[in-house]
Amino acid sequence: MNMNYFPSLLAGLLLAVSTHAVETGPGTTSVPVRFQWADSSRLGRPFAKDPSVIQFQGHYLMYFSLPPFATNLAPAGAPRGWSVGIAQSTNLVDWKKVGELWPAQACDKNGLCAAGARVLNGRVHLFYQTYGNFPKDAICHAVSADGIHFERDASNPVFHPSGDWNNGRAIDAEVIPFDGRLLLFFATRDATGKTQEVGVASAPLNSDFSRPTWTQLGDKPILRPELPWETRCIEAPTVTRRGDQLVMFYAGGYNNDPQQIGVATSRDGVNWTRQSNLPLLPNGRAGEWNSSESGHPGYFADETGRSYLFFQGNNDHGKTWRLSGVELVWQGSTPQLKSPQAATHQ
Repeated sequence: MNMNYFPSLLAGLLLAVSTHAVETGPGTTSVPVRFQWADSSRLGRPFAKDPSVIQFQGHYLMYFSLPPFATNLAPAGAPRGWSVGIAQSTNLVDWKKVGELWPAQACDKNGLCAAGARVLNGRVHLFYQTYGNFPKDAICHAVSADGIHFERDASNPVFHPSGDWNNGRAIDAEVIPFDGRLLLFFATRDATGKTQEVGVASAPLNSDFSRPTWTQLGDKPILRPELPWETRCIEAPTVTRRGDQLVMFYAGGYNNDPQQIGVATSRDGVNWTRQSNLPLLPNGRAGEWNSSESGHPGYFADETGRSYLFFQGNNDHGKTWRLSGVELVWQGSTPQLKSPQAATHQ
């Protein structure tokens, strides 16, 4: 997430609320999307970003970013910064919001967003970023037994990068177990604050993932923009394992540059190679719902092994944002978008 808001101080609590949502069927697009969905409770127009999807306790949960409330729509005690929304589904197509995660600690008093979720040992671990502090934004951690009500880590924020190759910021968290460790991928900026790039840290898999457990891996970015379509930004890494390789889907380009989605692979989580010089999932054509961008991917595989890539898009340069998803098929460690002819709704 790279939009720059600096909301005022107001701490809140976790709150499940009833909201208005925008839910539609598949849109007209060159990308075979399964659905389009957004929440309209904050601004009175569709607006949801940064999807992360898990399967938990018999249903699917999607964590996403919600913007600050418009003044005329804010309930009593509402936070004035960003928050994390939680939506539920039984089929990965039809979604209903079931909760929100509001600021509750000093570190996230200005806002929180862009959560990455992972189920570990029967509980949901949520790694999310503070927001509104720019170079001081960092990664926080919370745990839940039901996927909706979370206990915050008392040591939050648990991670921010060090070294002269970055400006100290950490956003867009993604974690994956790998060889006895939990790898934490994050986006940061270079020392000038102008170029977005990706780094990685690790903690023992049997730890509590609090601040002392994390070790930064390396003193340089693991992926930084190099291709024309990536402009000056690589962010929102989301990672899966295929055999002995890790596969990363990443967003190239700042919001509405347009942002598009590429793929890279690694055998150790530190050294990465792009699969192509072109994006796997580009922005849409003029007039399509995602013509301004296809961005911020979130990878998910269900219990049957079917793979999906969730992402955000819009066609009005960010006035609205909708979430969607495509199904993937694999040839070894190489993903492809499933063709529209083969796509089916569950």
